[in-house]
Amino acid sequence: MTSVQSSPPIAPDSLSARRQIAQIAVPVSLEFVLILALNVVNQIVVGSLGATAIAAVGFASSLTLIFLLTLGGLAASVSILVARASGGGRQQELDRTVSTAMLLTLIAGLLVATPLMVWAGPILQLTGASPTVAAAGSEYLTITAIALLPMALGGTISGVLRSLGQARLPMVATLLTVALNGVLGYALVVGVGPLPALGVAGAGWATLISSLLKLAILLWQTYGRRRFVGWRYPTGWLRDRSIWWPLFVLATPLAITELCWSTGTFLYNVVVQRLGDEALAAAQIVNTLEGIFIVGSIGLMSATTTLVGRSIGQGDAAGAREWARRLIRTGVLTGVGFGALFGASALLLGALYPQVGPAVRDAAVIGIIINGVFQAVKVRNMIVGAGLLPSGNDPQGVIIGDAGAAFLVGVPLAIVLGLFTPLGLLGVFIARIVEEAVKLAVFSWRARALPWEALAREQLAAA
Repeated sequence: MTSVQSSPPIAPDSLSARRQIAQIAVPVSLEFVLILALNVVNQIVVGSLGATAIAAVGFASSLTLIFLLTLGGLAASVSILVARASGGGRQQELDRTVSTAMLLTLIAGLLVATPLMVWAGPILQLTGASPTVAAAGSEYLTITAIALLPMALGGTISGVLRSLGQARLPMVATLLTVALNGVLGYALVVGVGPLPALGVAGAGWATLISSLLKLAILLWQTYGRRRFVGWRYPTGWLRDRSIWWPLFVLATPLAITELCWSTGTFLYNVVVQRLGDEALAAAQIVNTLEGIFIVGSIGLMSATTTLVGRSIGQGDAAGAREWARRLIRTGVLTGVGFGALFGASALLLGALYPQVGPAVRDAAVIGIIINGVFQAVKVRNMIVGAGLLPSGNDPQGVIIGDAGAAFLVGVPLAIVLGLFTPLGLLGVFIARIVEEAVKLAVFSWRARALPWEALAREQLAAA
């Protein structure tokens, strides 16, 4: 088995430090760009079926995203703990932590996916989908609910590999399966050769098949190829509080904050659905295209978790603080650049979505411009809220920012501006920007109070 090695701290201002950031951030960002690019391709393919089909897939996907991101709280916590164990050279602790997280992800995934599989149609209607959207999206939701299990397990393994400095491996797995998903999605949606035209459900089947293949590749990369992690069977170590308690302490608030964030996103879709299927289609186009450009910076979030975590595992509080400063600054710069590219993508809507109608495209252009201007703020919030605060043992700060900004400010403002003023969909876009501004204030406040020295002392004592 490949053992973790502790390494001496490296000054975060050195050329080697910049290379370390790039080695983690670039493959992760490329991986997520591939995933989001595939979502755009799928949306274009589904868009050939009309605006209702886009709205149905978007509404169902935002619902499954709630559960996928909630399960992602466990993946985020294990990534932080793996980074610390790797920095301190503690292989057995790493193995037991990953094994525990995999079992818990499987159990939790079964619990959340089963209701969606069994009652897809009623759940869509109950959560606010129009009858046409619910009818078009129910089978898609059933299929993608099954895919939640391999996607959640794959997310946990991917986080482990990134924390071990192997960010290229998940990227390779994604590259292989994205190609399959794109080809298979087109073939099953429109029907190619002997394959039937399944419509919206075809996109769901393509997602399920590709996610199963990706999980198989990730398992082989982690346990079968170079054996970065050893499997520890759940015998006596489940009673070892030193293994499951840190996972619980970090995973519970992180899962809550992911639940709050994704539920807030879903509630925005519910508000937009009240404005009509065309408004929902426009919002989904904006969200999908924005995802491609904002994930150009998402690798910096993983770099934060890994590099700050390693410094803490080595007992280097000053290094952790300096990594945080550099990564935040880099994120703002990339946010400005990718935000400009996102704004320019508005020029391509006519070519990408010729079937949805000019009203949908015009509304999407407005949303793209507004969100592109504020993308640097969103990237900074992503790095601090999803990377820095959890790494500094302050997931409660993430809850305050995400839940408070969404439920106390963003969603209520979207209801008022979207449904009770002439602004309509524009009001919803404005509300989301106001939410990001509130998050910026909260996350900045919490980040200034992170106890780096105390965390470093705890890790040195554990070693």
